[in-house]
Amino acid sequence: MLKGTALIVGVTGISGYNLANVMIASGWTVYGLARNPTVQEGVIPVAADLLDEQSVVTALQGLPITHAFFCTWTRRNTEKENVEANGTMMRNLCKGLEGAPLKHLALVTGTKHYLGPFENYGQRSAETPFRESEPRLPGENFYYTLEDILFETAERRGFTWSVHRSHSMIGLARGSNAMNMGVTLAVYATICKETGRPFVFPGSKVQWDGLTDITDAALLARQMEWAALSPSGHNQALNTVNGDVFRWRWMWAQIADYFGLKPAPCPDQPLPLEEQMKDIGPVWEEIARRYELVESDVTKLVSWWHSDADLGREIECLNDMTKSRDLGFLGYQDSRASFIDVFNRLRAERYIP
Repeated sequence: MLKGTALIVGVTGISGYNLANVMIASGWTVYGLARNPTVQEGVIPVAADLLDEQSVVTALQGLPITHAFFCTWTRRNTEKENVEANGTMMRNLCKGLEGAPLKHLALVTGTKHYLGPFENYGQRSAETPFRESEPRLPGENFYYTLEDILFETAERRGFTWSVHRSHSMIGLARGSNAMNMGVTLAVYATICKETGRPFVFPGSKVQWDGLTDITDAALLARQMEWAALSPSGHNQALNTVNGDVFRWRWMWAQIADYFGLKPAPCPDQPLPLEEQMKDIGPVWEEIARRYELVESDVTKLVSWWHSDADLGREIECLNDMTKSRDLGFLGYQDSRASFIDVFNRLRAERYIP
């Protein structure tokens, strides 16, 4: 049975790509918007630049979109610029959907909602475990801007909305991997295995020893579909994590074991991947040539900077899922299995040897 006609904005990214797979399997008609859409079975491609209002309006004109999912963002040097650029993208999307029979618009944000902008990341935060009822932190945060545009447009047009606050994302994407820790750590482990480098945790002692959680991209997709269709999920901001917790000192050993590595002791000070890997391009090219991998440009696979931001935090980061459970979403995912699944898929599709 057809559930609706969905527009996934940012379909080539980790959350959009996985959402498309879930929704196609579930019986939706799926349009996928990106600047340069790639071929994805079951997805009707829509090419548009979200920073160009006319491009979006032209691309979406006449499409019978009933449910839209904003699964993208753009990075700028400062939070002020992030607010301006990402706000423009959301406004242009809403403009492009003015004539559509829209019932629901969903927004993917993240734990940065509780931690502040990247330039002041984690210098102050809400109390853990993070709950959706926490007040916003002072100062600019482009997630807040996106929410405000969503709320205003939904009220004016009369459709429902949902906001999904994920943590570190684990999954596979064939386009942008700008926030993809699973692929980043798989590439890092492969480089360590092939070069004999020690498999060193690049983050802080706080993250190494403390409890944390992650978000499986497929679990996020299931929550987004549920919120779009279930009245209890309408007009709600929802944390989105797997539902278990772990310490990185344990998970690091699990990842090392998968790749046949010995985990190195955690250093006293963080050793950021962005610095460690700044000249690694030719090394990855040689690994890709040797094993006939499908992608020889390491920059298209990894997000060193984003994994550094998550693993280098000096504060505890845990997200509470009580609200989501109370409203009826009971999805759960074992976090170790999330990593192993994406590693297996990366090997099967020859992204890593």
